[in-house]
Amino acid sequence: MEKKEHIISILVYNKPDVLARIAGTLGGKGYNIESLSVNTTTSYEVSKIIMTTIGNQATITRIENQLRRFVDVIRVDNLTNIESIHREMILVRLNLTEDKKEEIKKNIDTYKWKVIVSADSYVILEITGDKAQNDFAMARLEPLGIADITRTGIVALELES
Repeated sequence: MEKKEHIISILVYNKPDVLARIAGTLGGKGYNIESLSVNTTTSYEVSKIIMTTIGNQATITRIENQLRRFVDVIRVDNLTNIESIHREMILVRLNLTEDKKEEIKKNIDTYKWKVIVSADSYVILEITGDKAQNDFAMARLEPLGIADITRTGIVALELES
């Protein structure tokens, strides 16, 4: 069976230790969480966890079943194969060396990346897109000398529920 990345949406009651118990249980069973994004929903009492993990369908089904066993889990949805929007934000700091400065500026203009901070010796960019767009951006920036990076992990929302 083919292994691929899956995006799982988990609605939980917003209580202390819920995330730690979920992560600990999945890690204890040998499942790796590739990315994780968590925040409250329109109701402070409920949080949404967007988790990505890699596995075949049988593995993902086991993970979903494990998640549904938690008392504080309200709902589990695999967003991978349903109509949904996926985004991730990346913050990237590039050093502005004389030999790379023009190429960095050209890429910023061409790809419409957002400049958050611009200083004499570095620039910090915000890049937001789906996985393919962000992987493309990282491939473009890698030869320009990434000094530091942070990624939010994927957030996702169904088009209709």
